[in-house]
Amino acid sequence: MTAALKSTLVSSLEAAAGQAGLVLVSATEGSDFHGRPTAVFQLGLPGAELAVRSLQLQLSQAFDFDKPGLLPEMTAYLAAQAKRLRNPRPECSVTLGGLPVAFGQFQWPFHQSTSGADTYIVHGELHLADGGAHNLHAKVAASVTLTFAEIVPAMEQPYAESFVYNAVRKTVDLGQLEFIKSGNRQPVPVTTRYYSRWQKKFLFTETNDAERLEYLLRKVYWLSGVLGSGQPVWIADPRDAQYLNTTEADLLRMAQDESSHKAGEGLLALEGEFAAATPQLLARAPEYQATLEAALNFTKPQFNESMRSGHANM
Repeated sequence: MTAALKSTLVSSLEAAAGQAGLVLVSATEGSDFHGRPTAVFQLGLPGAELAVRSLQLQLSQAFDFDKPGLLPEMTAYLAAQAKRLRNPRPECSVTLGGLPVAFGQFQWPFHQSTSGADTYIVHGELHLADGGAHNLHAKVAASVTLTFAEIVPAMEQPYAESFVYNAVRKTVDLGQLEFIKSGNRQPVPVTTRYYSRWQKKFLFTETNDAERLEYLLRKVYWLSGVLGSGQPVWIADPRDAQYLNTTEADLLRMAQDESSHKAGEGLLALEGEFAAATPQLLARAPEYQATLEAALNFTKPQFNESMRSGHANM
C-alpha cells in the first residue's frame, strides 16, 4: 500500500468514524487471505469506554469509500457499530432458535475461491456464548456467488458483515451448523434466496410480533442478564431487524410495550434504545436454558456428516 493511498484511506475513515461518534485508535497494515496488503483499523468509543470495547475494520488495499454511493452506507455502518459497541458484549448475538453466539476471527475482506469456483469466501468462527467454558464453536466458510456479489455496493466488511452474520444465524436456525470443540470449516452458502430483487432488500426469516418479542426477551436475557452483568443492550439494531424481516422502529415499539407497567410484564427495563434484564426476566432462566439445549441438539441429527471432511470450495 502506498503512503499516499494509506494516508487518504486513513483520513477518510477517521472523518467517517468521527461523524458516527467513534475515534480511530490505530491504523496498521495487514494482509488478506492471499497475502495482499490491507488496511486494519481499530475503532472505539471515546473517553473511558475506549479501552474496553473496540471494533476492528479491515479493508482491501484499493478500497475508496468516497466513491458515489459508498460513503452513506459506510457512515450508517459505523453509526450502528457505535451503538453496538455500547453493548457489554458487542460481538454477541442471539439466534431465533434461542442460541447466544459470539462472532469472531472473521478474515476480511472476501477472497476468491481457490478451487476455481465463481464464489467469494470469508472465513470466521461462531462460538456458543452461554457463559460456559465448553469451547463449543463452529468454524465457517461463508460463500457468496458472483451473482449475489453484484447486489452488494462493495465486497468489503462494512457492506457485507450484516448479511453474512445473518446468513450464519439462519444456517444455525436450519440445523445445518454443528457446534463442536474442534473440526473443519463448515459451509454457509450466501445466495440470492436471501435477497428480494423486487423489494430490494435482504430476507432471512418471516416473523410475527410474538416471535420478535420472544427474540428480544431472549436477547436481553442472555446478553444483558447472563453475559452483561445487567448492563443494557441495544434493542433497535438494524442487523436484528434485517434478520427478523422487520424494522428498528418496530423492535423498539415492542420493547416499549413490554417495559410499560400497563401493557407489559416488567421483563425489560428500557432506557432510550437500550434495555436491561429485570429480575422477572432472569427468573425465566430454566426456560431459556431448556430452549438453548433444544436448539443445540437440533443441529446434531440434521447435520450432514459429509461436511466434516470439508469442502474444496473454501
